Amino acid sequence: MKVAEKTIFYKAVCSEIEIFNQINQLRLPLLLKGPTGSGKSRFIEYMANEVNKTLVTVSCHEETSATDLIGRFIIKGSETVWIDGPLSIAVKNGYILYLDEVAEARPDVIVAIHSLTDHRRELFIDKLGETIRAHSDFLLVASFNPGYQKGFKELKPSTRQRFVALSFDYPKPKIEAEILVNETGIQADIAQKLVAIGTKIRNLTELGLTETVSTRLLVDAAKLINNGLPKRLAVHVAVVEPLTDEQETIQALNDLCDLMI
Repeated sequence: MKVAEKTIFYKAVCSEIEIFNQINQLRLPLLLKGPTGSGKSRFIEYMANEVNKTLVTVSCHEETSATDLIGRFIIKGSETVWIDGPLSIAVKNGYILYLDEVAEARPDVIVAIHSLTDHRRELFIDKLGETIRAHSDFLLVASFNPGYQKGFKELKPSTRQRFVALSFDYPKPKIEAEILVNETGIQADIAQKLVAIGTKIRNLTELGLTETVSTRLLVDAAKLINNGLPKRLAVHVAVVEPLTDEQETIQALNDLCDLMI
């Protein structure tokens, strides 16, 4: 569980800030859709700071269960005591709960949040036999990667239709370059070259990459370059290597990046 505290940089690419403010006022559940590293988590952290609300983030994986979110009994000394999980804490205190990659979690997690995504706004804790009414400020936000999950782990229509949804994609080159400059302090011309590399690789569908170059990878490369690492080496370790383990593909990407950098 992570609680956001510091102010961070975020560059709006469409009407997502206005949409979030409306959703926050109406307390509607929100689903963020988009590829890895396209700014979903950064966006919700930024908005939590903007509206001055505590953000509780849970990174979901295949072992994430409803018990992990709701809470459990533990042995403390000679007593058995109940410990609230991040979902219960957020519901009671009116925080924003962000379930990152919610489709990765076990099915019982989806069942647990259903009653929080409709008019009831309630959380049932079966181990305590209690039903908790959500605080008036509570907001549920989830994210998932439709491209990665397709045909593997997908959200059911009955779950998706409980959310208002926002789609994210990689920013346009001008905005992405501005993000790199603001995030890392790198020179604008180098930022533009990195963005050009990212854009080129994203269009190389013939390489069969499972994931493509995210803004996050470009930020990492920019940080390394700005810290003194040679540009070609920074691009290799921060952009090329994370994308694939196939040596032929690595060589092809390296050749492309060398020409462009």
